[in-house]
Amino acid sequence: MTQSPQSSQPDHPASQGAGTVLDRFGEWARRTPRAPALITGDETVPYAQLDAESDRLARHLTDADLPAHGLVALALPRQRELVTALLAVLKAGRVYTVLDVADPRGGRRQLAALAPDLLIAGPADAARLDAGKGLRVLHPGEGADGTAPPPPPAPGHGAAVLFTGAATPRPVPVGHALLLAAYEGWAETARLTPGDRHLFTAGPDTTPFAAGWTRALCSGGALVLPETAAWLPGHALRAVRTAEVSVLHTDPAGAAELLSEQESIAPFRREPDAELRSLRLLAVSGDRLYLDEHSALQDRLRPGARVLNVYALTEAAGTGAWFELPQLPRPLDGPERISLLGTPFPGCRVRVLDGQLTVDPPGGGETVATGDLGVLRPDGLLEFAGRAADRIEAEDGTRIDPYPLESEIRTHAAVGTALVSRVAVAGGGHRLVAYLSPPHGLPAEVLPDTARLREHLKGKVPADAVPRAVVRMRALPRTRAGREDRTQVPQPPLLLAPVGGGRGGGKSGGVRTAGAAGSQDVVPLAFGLGCGAPLLGLLARVFTGVIWPGSTDLTGVPNPWALLFWILYLCESLAFGAGVVFLFSGRGPMLAQRRGRGITTAAHLAIAYLLIAWWPQDNLYRLAAKQDWPRQAALVYAFNVPLMVAALVVAVYATRKPVSPFDFDD
Repeated sequence: MTQSPQSSQPDHPASQGAGTVLDRFGEWARRTPRAPALITGDETVPYAQLDAESDRLARHLTDADLPAHGLVALALPRQRELVTALLAVLKAGRVYTVLDVADPRGGRRQLAALAPDLLIAGPADAARLDAGKGLRVLHPGEGADGTAPPPPPAPGHGAAVLFTGAATPRPVPVGHALLLAAYEGWAETARLTPGDRHLFTAGPDTTPFAAGWTRALCSGGALVLPETAAWLPGHALRAVRTAEVSVLHTDPAGAAELLSEQESIAPFRREPDAELRSLRLLAVSGDRLYLDEHSALQDRLRPGARVLNVYALTEAAGTGAWFELPQLPRPLDGPERISLLGTPFPGCRVRVLDGQLTVDPPGGGETVATGDLGVLRPDGLLEFAGRAADRIEAEDGTRIDPYPLESEIRTHAAVGTALVSRVAVAGGGHRLVAYLSPPHGLPAEVLPDTARLREHLKGKVPADAVPRAVVRMRALPRTRAGREDRTQVPQPPLLLAPVGGGRGGGKSGGVRTAGAAGSQDVVPLAFGLGCGAPLLGLLARVFTGVIWPGSTDLTGVPNPWALLFWILYLCESLAFGAGVVFLFSGRGPMLAQRRGRGITTAAHLAIAYLLIAWWPQDNLYRLAAKQDWPRQAALVYAFNVPLMVAALVVAVYATRKPVSPFDFDD
């Protein structure tokens, strides 16, 4: 069965092949040459200057013997250089893609999914990303001295290659018609004006920015960006305040962080924030907002300001559906359980087919099967109902949609966000685990433990759908595009083992977690200490007389002293056996403490040394003549000084706080 809300389908110029986003930018560069186009830190770049700088680089690109409509990858941490290069690539009739320079591994993965004809990057970034592939590289500033404007771009359909917001990003080609149609949909929905100043908190390689820059530069507004590719804590708020940002494009985590900064300025304040008085529009994309979260954001802005929750697809160049509270005909009960997608963007068509959402991008194009679940409500609004890929198997083998369960968990007053996952139990079987983070402004300690959560859910959900453990977190992990990332949730330590099927052993979604390692190794460690250590200790006791003849000879020693010495020798041998077992099995459980990989490795080796060293040390001491000072000194320095160092390392490890932001409750 197909359901579809009413969708706006105006006659876009893009649908007739007329115009591009470059035409819109060029028009503003001619009409308002002195108006600010870019604001980065203390620097303001007017439209005319940005137009001229991109012209010079475009001239160089057209003279660089690149294939027609070739792909140019951009890896530029300086935002001004990035925007200039992006415009220049389009002016040269080529296709741009933006790589992740904040994480070279992510950038290399993106680059591996492409075959770019040119990489524009600084020497250091080019070396990190190229990895010996021999890519053709252009460094910023090279060939930028020409004065002749570039020739008109050759006719072509390709404009950009964007990356999806999944944990493993997928490249998506986007044409000029779609890029322009997406801009026009945003212009109508957000009511963009030339006086707007747009702040983007998303990474430059993500769709919100890589396609969203058009919202500013095609409407005569200004882009407000950090000097480099990453926002640091407090920078977004300062940019809103100092640059008088009027339109903020962010994700749920970015919006919460912005309000957290405000909370630290005025704790427990719930009236509109004076620091955000310039904002007229807060556009939140990347993931869903529940109605209570949406309302909380709305309350923090000045009267008349708008909060849009945008359901955006990369295949639709950052468009899809949008919702704001005035779309509701009346308030709804249970806002903690409801997430609305609202109505389609102008030019888009969103349908519900057999419970799953499909989107027809603006300006034409193939229908996109999103994999998300949805409902068309009687009031004509689309409601989010979860994701098909997130369905999990319960203990009795039935299939569970976690979204309704997570929504029910959110009705607990101490829960802000919730995510339910299925993890394997050490020894076999699986259990449901709830990952919880607190409401905005509250510490993780307020979250319910397992018993309280189970009591809260009693009678509200099926018994086999009630989570068996709780993991408390200050915030749920998210992808760079802002979506909750189920592959990055930690495994509860000791109780649970990692789920199989990831990309490699001991990994969850391809990323090894300390919790997973510890839970995986605790059983072999316990077995080894209980069985292997005594066996190795007895073998050491037997071989003592072979390696150090006479070192444990108790002839002539009266009791009870002979018995005490014999017990000491046995303890040394058993400690040796325990040390060997711990050397090969102890690192995993120590990693579960999440105190840092380096100090954990050092402490692991130190503990093994503290246990192993007594057996050879004491036997060598007993064989050394009391007046053999050179040998006595060598033994002291060879064994006692390392023992002191090892004890110091263990002390540092024991007093170091865990580096993970997670609090566990099993």
